[in-house]
Amino acid sequence: MGFLTNLEGTMKITEHIKAAKGRSLFSFEILPPLKGQNIQSIYDGIDPLMEFKPPFIDVTYHREEYVFNDQGNGLLQKKIVRKRPGTVGICAAIQSKYGVDAVPHILCGGFSKEDTENFLIDLDFLGIQNVMALRGDAVKSETYFTPEKEGNHFAKELVEQIGDMNQGKYLDKVIEKGHNTDFCVGVAGYPEKHMEAPSLDKDIKRLKEKVDAGAEYVVTQMFFDNQKYFEFVEKCRVHGITVPIIPGLKPIATKRQLSIIPHRFHVDMPEDLIHEVEKCKDNKEVREVGVEWGIYQSKELIAAGVPVLHYYSMGKSTNIQKIAKAVF
Repeated sequence: MGFLTNLEGTMKITEHIKAAKGRSLFSFEILPPLKGQNIQSIYDGIDPLMEFKPPFIDVTYHREEYVFNDQGNGLLQKKIVRKRPGTVGICAAIQSKYGVDAVPHILCGGFSKEDTENFLIDLDFLGIQNVMALRGDAVKSETYFTPEKEGNHFAKELVEQIGDMNQGKYLDKVIEKGHNTDFCVGVAGYPEKHMEAPSLDKDIKRLKEKVDAGAEYVVTQMFFDNQKYFEFVEKCRVHGITVPIIPGLKPIATKRQLSIIPHRFHVDMPEDLIHEVEKCKDNKEVREVGVEWGIYQSKELIAAGVPVLHYYSMGKSTNIQKIAKAVF
């Protein structure tokens, strides 16, 4: 990829959607590799999906975890571990190698506001214009999410901080007028409500606050029943949310996910899908069911005119490749 190609590939997510003129785009999300692995594992997952011309690729950020090492004298030493570092570097590599926009996830959890500012400065230097602003989940040692003492507590506050930098406002008050960044900010939406929200309507009001703070598009949590997505979009529009709402899809791949996904992500599985998975003799058959269900979901969503189909690949691309071949 030459330098000009990379420059031409730098667009905001909203610009990609506008340029598509109603055609549904294809995008996906990847995990940084575990510490100790190289970037080739990322390329191996991306390469099979490039034929479907993704205009952007999301790269998740995994916050620190805490481990407690036994000191041998009855005392425990708390140590911070980052198992999947490298989000910024991976985004820069993707834009350089493939000439498509990379969208790093940026979290409230584990970041002070100054950490966030420095993270955004690095992205701006690299010509990365899109970010996904998320609160993040609690670490394993916490029952509930705990923000950093000097950090943003909610995604709305994170969106506001990014918006300030887009206006040249930095944390250091000595900087009277700084460089205006130009980030396009995405946020998460939950068709079946966030696990901590008391109701879907209350959750959508929170989403409206994030959009009012400057978020320009929404990507949904995974869902397996398209009707949940359609109803969610309708309710969002009633609440005055007019930005693009991108459906997030994840093909089921193992029998164990029938219990893991509802528990971890608080989403329901349709009875028809459960029945088909339970009939499978092994996970190879489950993957085929997941692909067929993903094709069915994707075709119906494209027919409804969704702006983008966004797939959660989790490092595995073969099933998404099969779905994309059938629908794009």
